[in-house]
Amino acid sequence: MNTEPLTLALWQTPYAATPAEALQGLDDAAARARALGAQILVCPEMGLTGYAIGAERVRALAEPADGALTQAVAATAQRHGIAVVYGYPELHPQGQPFNAVQAIGPDSQSLARYRKTHLYGDLDHAQFSAGDAASQVFVWRGWRLGLLICYDVEFPETVRLLALQGVDAVLVPTANMAAFDEVQNLLVPARACENRVFVVYANACGYEPGIHYGGLSTVARPDGGVLSRAGRDGDLLIATLTQEALDLARRSSPWSARRPDLYGPLAV
Repeated sequence: MNTEPLTLALWQTPYAATPAEALQGLDDAAARARALGAQILVCPEMGLTGYAIGAERVRALAEPADGALTQAVAATAQRHGIAVVYGYPELHPQGQPFNAVQAIGPDSQSLARYRKTHLYGDLDHAQFSAGDAASQVFVWRGWRLGLLICYDVEFPETVRLLALQGVDAVLVPTANMAAFDEVQNLLVPARACENRVFVVYANACGYEPGIHYGGLSTVARPDGGVLSRAGRDGDLLIATLTQEALDLARRSSPWSARRPDLYGPLAV
């Protein structure tokens, strides 16, 4: 059980023109987040390189999970004493890179890695290979945490799988477009409520060619309410997760009435 609250910062930002600019922005955001009391900073999907950058550039920027980008993030995390959850293109020796996310602790060590399993639309399929492993829970500061990426959270099964592992909070870097506000307004709170977990959805804002990102980064409570939400523009959203909120929501959880014996067709 978590005895201490966990304070997060969600870095809602436009995409930088280059990885070097993104890393400088990340360093500034990490410094501000730590000064505001945050222990972990959650960044947008593909936050170090940009998202809608084309398959050729994704391949050119792709790196192993311990590559130069990760080393730079690790140095930032250690310098500011804050964990960082960030998105990047991970090298795939047999195909298109993976759309990946990694959590780095303030000691500069990797806490968890995940590759996006549900690719969205032509752009995702042109740029990335789909991951083939479900997200796994990791423990940090007494909190059981899980990672998803953008479209993944729109599938009930992904959060339920983490909830079955006992997750307390699901961290979701995303690049959701302005035309799809129903994700922040409906689906993210629903995923939190139906699983009695926190869902932390860190979106981009601004523009890339042909795409307008919608912002509205959201932290949903385990009762389905909204703990904190950003607007449309750049922001550093601060939210504190507590064990008390989890306990209160879980008192009325429907989980005891589940019938797993009837759910086999869901895996078809």
